[in-house]
Amino acid sequence: MLLAVDAGNTNVVFALVEDRAIKARWRIATDPRRTADEYAVWLNQLLILEGYDRAMIDAVIISTVVPRALHNLQVLASKYFGQDALIAGRPPTDWCIPIDVDEPQSLGADRAVNTIAAHELHDGDLIVIDFGTATTFDHSDYTGAYKGGIIAPGINLSLDALFNAAAKLPRIAIEAPRADLGVIGRNTVDQMNIGIYWGYISMIEGLVARMKAEVGRPVKVVATGGLATLFEQHTDVFDVIEPDLTIQGLAIMWERAHTN
Repeated sequence: MLLAVDAGNTNVVFALVEDRAIKARWRIATDPRRTADEYAVWLNQLLILEGYDRAMIDAVIISTVVPRALHNLQVLASKYFGQDALIAGRPPTDWCIPIDVDEPQSLGADRAVNTIAAHELHDGDLIVIDFGTATTFDHSDYTGAYKGGIIAPGINLSLDALFNAAAKLPRIAIEAPRADLGVIGRNTVDQMNIGIYWGYISMIEGLVARMKAEVGRPVKVVATGGLATLFEQHTDVFDVIEPDLTIQGLAIMWERAHTN
């Protein structure tokens, strides 16, 4: 069984994958200081609760956008699972897709992995929107080549900036505005909710429209990340939601490394 690890800026996601099917997944806050031993204690308890044994894990693959977190994750794989972890983007798990941008080396591992997974699952030109710490919009063409994209502040970052910079504004939860509300709020909380939510919808729709116009060919929009379903109910910009796109991409990369 494959243990796929996606280390993002906010959370590290661990998933058990068998024949590309995700059997279980867990997340923990990203902390580069977290040791392999700490990961092991936490993860072993969760494995037991789900009815698994760590001896069942016979492969590990890691993708990370937090370089300082990588070493301890590699130690976790070797010390507690007896595996040399494959690292996404490094031999033998190179991207194996053209990265057609000015600075290919600066592309985040998660964005490359998402591109690989999206083109395994869908044909043609794609825009992949990933709702994470940042919200990224990535275009890949019908050949599977990564062509570039957009990085925007994630909705949580936007909300935190508003709360931290304005002394009298409260911290609010991210949620769709009530059905009976228009876009002219009559109290502070409603006004913040409307501004954040509908403002973000407008940003998504506007950027996707501009990207489609620039591509000039039919484009399918694939959304991933936990907040994709929150926006889906009030926009038709997404063609499909793939909630586990990065984990699926890691499983595909592991397969390719062992079949080539």
